[in-house]
Amino acid sequence: MVDSDLAALYGVTTKQLNQQVRRNRKRFPADFMFQLDAAESRSLRSQIVTSNDGRGGPRYLPLVFTEQGVAMLSSVLNSERSIEVNIAIMRAFVRLRVMLAEHRDLAAKVSTLEKDCAVRFQAVFQAIRRLSAPPVPKRKPIGFLAATSSLPSTSGRALAAGSGRSS
Repeated sequence: MVDSDLAALYGVTTKQLNQQVRRNRKRFPADFMFQLDAAESRSLRSQIVTSNDGRGGPRYLPLVFTEQGVAMLSSVLNSERSIEVNIAIMRAFVRLRVMLAEHRDLAAKVSTLEKDCAVRFQAVFQAIRRLSAPPVPKRKPIGFLAATSSLPSTSGRALAAGSGRSS
């Protein structure tokens, strides 16, 4: 979480929060808190639409706190509000972890189900493909069909008639 968001939740200014963090630097190792670089800060500012640097915007790069850093803030700020806010934030982190775990479990179950169904329904999918394919139309053969038994044989008479001509 970003220092300005935490300060708003705790009911203090960002300057007061950062002062307390700097006074208690040993409580915030690199895995509890870090500072954004200039490019990350510009990207963050463009997403949340804050004022420009030259016109009263933030002069320092923002601090970002991990879950453990947020937990440590309550001991540094040491007020009733900080304790209440810290408890609420910790509960939100726990809910987030639970949702992520459930999502992973659900994704694994769906993947397993897809594999099982793919094997079981292979025949069903093939039948559906066959049924959804357009039918091949039956065509009548083109041309004449001659039946050999029904026609009189003229081969012998034609030759005889053609050769008997007189010229």
